[in-house]
Amino acid sequence: MRLFLPLLTLAVSAALFFAQAADTAVKPLRVLIVAGGCCHDYEKQHQVLKDGIEARLNAIVDVAYNPDKSTKATFAIYKAKDWAKDFDVIVHDECSADVTDPAYVGAILEAHKAGKPAVNLHCAMHSYRWGNFREPVQPGADNAGWYEMLGLQSTGHGPQQPIDITFTDKNHPITQGMEDWTTINEELYNNVQILTGKPLASGHQIVPPKAKKGETLPPDAKPTEATSVVAWTNEYGPNKTRIFSTTIGHNTATVSDARYLDLVTRAILWTTGHINENGKAEPGYGK
Repeated sequence: MRLFLPLLTLAVSAALFFAQAADTAVKPLRVLIVAGGCCHDYEKQHQVLKDGIEARLNAIVDVAYNPDKSTKATFAIYKAKDWAKDFDVIVHDECSADVTDPAYVGAILEAHKAGKPAVNLHCAMHSYRWGNFREPVQPGADNAGWYEMLGLQSTGHGPQQPIDITFTDKNHPITQGMEDWTTINEELYNNVQILTGKPLASGHQIVPPKAKKGETLPPDAKPTEATSVVAWTNEYGPNKTRIFSTTIGHNTATVSDARYLDLVTRAILWTTGHINENGKAEPGYGK
């Protein structure tokens, strides 16, 4: 027994040493955030995302930021050959609704078809759209490519009001242990159709009555309710590339919310295959 206890202590110490050594041997995840375009404070939000991800993960976050605030913002990195090769995952946080060049958009999609994971945030859902995009697109159609990558088609949103977020799939590694919450004023994006996406969370919003232009609101007007999928996963292309999307994230205060940043970083771990079935980061990837 006197000999056994020192040996046991030595074995435990050795196990801890090798576990710590394995952690330090893990290379940081390379994350690229692409941010810019219309309607949002991307100058602040890309920094909030970078800081939040690096505080939670063993990751190096690069940012391709374009200060162009129009719906035609483009990004030079997409025009480079093998533009995604240096990164483990791409975070699409752009708002480029009127960028409609099929070759430009095709170059983005080719990287994801080839296996590069993506995390899509908020207005990324309303980017790169053309043709009759307000109607359900047909799989394989000229204007369906971006929606097929997302796995869900959205075309608009209601007013800024709080959204009650409910995690509908509580067993997924991304959502395990996460609690439902109510946002500050946010935009609830519609769902025109779910293509191949698998819902993780829904959003419920009370919409106050609003008079049409030039008309007076009736005294008995009542609010309406709206419900949409607000977070989902998808497998895209022949390699079944892992894709995560959430429509939440209009306001900087929401992007700064620890619950939002936890959701995004868990999505990064899932898309890159570094989260276990219990929702925990694999050794070396969490902080």
